[in-house]
Amino acid sequence: MRHLTKLVGTGLILLTVTACGGQETMATHPASGNDPAAPSSATTPPSPGAPAKPRLELPPGSTPVPAAKVDAAALPKDFPRQVYTANGGTIINLRAEEGGCQHALGEAIEQTAQHVVLDLSETKAQTGQMCTMDLRYPYISVALAAPLGDRTVVLKKSPPH
Repeated sequence: MRHLTKLVGTGLILLTVTACGGQETMATHPASGNDPAAPSSATTPPSPGAPAKPRLELPPGSTPVPAAKVDAAALPKDFPRQVYTANGGTIINLRAEEGGCQHALGEAIEQTAQHVVLDLSETKAQTGQMCTMDLRYPYISVALAAPLGDRTVVLKKSPPH
């Protein structure tokens, strides 16, 4: 009887460990699975006027924009300010901030001969949904109508929508 109790107890422990060990979480695979809102690591450039999807790595071929050509005065003090160009200057890749169930968005809202204004925001979290309290800093790609050239990149942040 004593051996039967040990055998059943050991079996329950093995079953628990196996069940817990087989679960994959967002912490170990943040951009995998079938979650349509998960950040994308695709390198397809966004189309002009369409909000970009976040990616975890800087796209290949990105070139830093000189700090003197980035106006980030409207951003919160601790917000990232890393800006790059790609695809002959027609794509801006920049670091954004997102957290919990919200996902970063980027959009060119004004393009003149002197500057390009990029609006950074986040999607609104769904009500009644449990969300983590973490911050992530993905890259956002924003398409421009013409190459950046010598224009200044003006960064602003809007509330979630």
